[in-house]
Amino acid sequence: MSDIVTENLAGVLPPLLRSLEALGFIARHFHPPDFDAVMDAAGTPDRDLLTARKLLDGWPEELAGVCGRLQTAADAALSAFDALRGAPEQADGIRAVFRALRYLPRAREALYPLAGVVAAIDHYFRDPARGDVAGITARLGVPARDGTGVMHADNEPGSRGGYSLYVPECYAPDHAWPLVVALHGGSGHGRNFLWNWLRDARSHGAILVAPTATGPTWALMGGDKDTPNLNRILDAVQGRWNVDTSRMLLTGMSDGGTFCYVSGLEDASRFTHLAPVAATFHPLMAEMASPGRLRGLPVYLVHGALDWMFPVQTARQTHQVLAAAGADIVYRELADLSHSYPDEVNADVLAWLRGD
Repeated sequence: MSDIVTENLAGVLPPLLRSLEALGFIARHFHPPDFDAVMDAAGTPDRDLLTARKLLDGWPEELAGVCGRLQTAADAALSAFDALRGAPEQADGIRAVFRALRYLPRAREALYPLAGVVAAIDHYFRDPARGDVAGITARLGVPARDGTGVMHADNEPGSRGGYSLYVPECYAPDHAWPLVVALHGGSGHGRNFLWNWLRDARSHGAILVAPTATGPTWALMGGDKDTPNLNRILDAVQGRWNVDTSRMLLTGMSDGGTFCYVSGLEDASRFTHLAPVAATFHPLMAEMASPGRLRGLPVYLVHGALDWMFPVQTARQTHQVLAAAGADIVYRELADLSHSYPDEVNADVLAWLRGD
């Protein structure tokens, strides 16, 4: 890499990564009444990124692939900030915010293949509290072995019923790996939701699957086509990778969290642990589940005190109902969480899954 390209990379990466961190902050702390305050707290790192964006012009042809990924990530981050600032003017302001935040996983997807060769990007996709226990830094520049990294199975944007998958680059078949199946929220997509979990799956060592619902959202009413599809996906994953069948987690956000109950409380469920986030729950779900399935079932329930879609009283009642039914339940209520996904719980959920 020439000196000028190295210099340009050093100029563009800091504002790009700061912009992505700021977008992650907005996604985590979004609460409609406090939108302006959250935007103020996130700051304006995109202004520096917009200035630095020109450093990606005119790179050598042999680095066109690297440059293209950086350009895609930078443009997605800039588009996200533009759309967020324009959201209050939209008739559907809340939905406009969620649409704007969809640029963040696009940026992360473009950037991740460079984590193996650029240290700053590697650090962005690593839990800083975890250190380097998986030897991630030592693998910089070492090609990932076949069957590891990020993969997609019939899960292009706009498609339904497929899944995205992450297998840690340090995967070894002689070791059984915990499995996390993470379900997106209503109107979401697994290809996007994968990025809410990838940093922690990579840092803590877990196989991660992010399916996409077969319909517009998960099968919460009517016929259940999603549970058979989840079983199909489990068959495919377990047929290729060594999964620890005693540590198979079904988690999800909003409608995805609710479907954790719908599917995960079935007697035939293959999941050993459930972790619904920002979900709703009807006591009839517990009444319909067999006592044998509920008794001792590990459940990690996360909810925000500020949730405006599914009020926190629902989660408190769910905690009481499941505990009374004999579930081995952890209840975590976050005082500053609205109806959004709290990435910071992932490491604790993985520790709980491992039995640490």
